[in-house]
Amino acid sequence: MAAPVMDKSEQKASTQTITLGKALNMGLRAAMEADPKVIIMGEDVGKLGGVFRITDGLQKDFGEQRVLDTPLAESGIIGTAVGLAIRGFRPVCEIQFDGFVFPAFDQIVSQVAKLRYRSQGKINLPLVIRIPFGGGIGAVEHHSESPESYFAHTAGLKVVSCSNPVDAYWMIQQAIQCDDPVVFFEPKRRYYEKAELDFDASPAPLFSSRVLRRGTHATVVAYGPTVKTCLESAAAAAEEGKELEVIDLRGLSPMDLGPVFESVRRTGHLVVAAESPSEASLSSEIAARVQEECFYSLEAPVLRVTGFDTPYPPSKLEEEFLPDLDRVLHAVDRSLGW
Repeated sequence: MAAPVMDKSEQKASTQTITLGKALNMGLRAAMEADPKVIIMGEDVGKLGGVFRITDGLQKDFGEQRVLDTPLAESGIIGTAVGLAIRGFRPVCEIQFDGFVFPAFDQIVSQVAKLRYRSQGKINLPLVIRIPFGGGIGAVEHHSESPESYFAHTAGLKVVSCSNPVDAYWMIQQAIQCDDPVVFFEPKRRYYEKAELDFDASPAPLFSSRVLRRGTHATVVAYGPTVKTCLESAAAAAEEGKELEVIDLRGLSPMDLGPVFESVRRTGHLVVAAESPSEASLSSEIAARVQEECFYSLEAPVLRVTGFDTPYPPSKLEEEFLPDLDRVLHAVDRSLGW
């Protein structure tokens, strides 16, 4: 089906202030307009537009053959997408909530991650798996998880996470253009955060980290939903005379740690913030890699501010579970010895 032609009243201005959720919607639309092989599939992504309305209006404009409402069967969604990708399509699968991805885990780690290697490069899988992740929305069991470490640990998968509307718009398009399978984590409690997006700007490379705030006293690394928490912490620390350098990791596998190493060599201190539990996690990997590369620059141990090593708690307790401004600042003070 041909992409819809927008009249002048519908064409976007060069800059807009939009939410992260709307940025994803517009990024998906741009990818579908650019390539007729891009297909969106998932539970309620069509007529409903997804539970978070990320795919709102896409089925209406592109048709039911390109935006498919699937049965409630995550393994079937991913398995079907594997076949479509082998046949030259670029499927984008939505996992409705993070805790729903586990029925598809076998397909993802056994097929999606391994087919290119198993076929000695003869088969590409240009497949994107979108997963809303993290807490902060007061949801029930299985609706607030941080499963990113499982996938970052799996060879053959690329894993990324956006944290703001600008990155959301560009990164979803870059992930769809990638010839490798990409697990795309979206911070669900940030869907309604707004920022100004310049559509004429040049996007950063997909798997690159970015320094969002410069500082001299300590480095703070985060990704996804905790990036905003760390920026707020840095603003509060500045009022006390502590200048924190905040880095958004963006790519979780592969990780671009060059800017982190460079920053730690200047500050001598590192705090890593993530919602996932600390045990055998991405925060563990960051801490280990920085210790290996920057041992003689570190003036204190690498500290981590994470979720606790428990199943995700009931909604009334999630604010106690999630890293917040006070916990980040406490770790910074411990590192600096203030």
